Amino acid sequence: MLTPKLVHFCDLKVELADVREMGQGRAGHRRIIPIIGGTVTGERISGRILNLGADWQTIFQDGVAELDTRYAFETEDGALIEIINYGYRHGPDEVIAAVGRGEDVDPSMYYMRTHARLETGDPRYAWVNRMLFVGAGGRNKNSVEVSLYAVE
Repeated sequence: MLTPKLVHFCDLKVELADVREMGQGRAGHRRIIPIIGGTVTGERISGRILNLGADWQTIFQDGVAELDTRYAFETEDGALIEIINYGYRHGPDEVIAAVGRGEDVDPSMYYMRTHARLETGDPRYAWVNRMLFVGAGGRNKNSVEVSLYAVE
């Protein structure tokens, strides 16, 4: 069997609006974080994140944040690509509290990993429909940064 390898695909800088607190849900504390823009940069793909979409988070009782995002970006040559990015963020209580306050925290101090599905109807980028992607990221005060890797 072949061992999959990870190849850097792109870096996402996702700009966020203020957190909208929903309160306690069935599985945990619910929050909506609107996605309002950002950038996509990579060797094979670049563009801008559109002002639509959100991260629908659930914070479980043990402090783990379930990240469930859906948004879209437009490539520099006009293709629209949807991205659904799902993952987890967790770490020591004091580190996660600092992240929550918007402090500058080194992403190596906590775990933030995702898997992403990209989809487009543009034939120039149809190959993204058949790829698996994983990501590692960090949360800033008003943005999230994620490096996506294609699983080859």
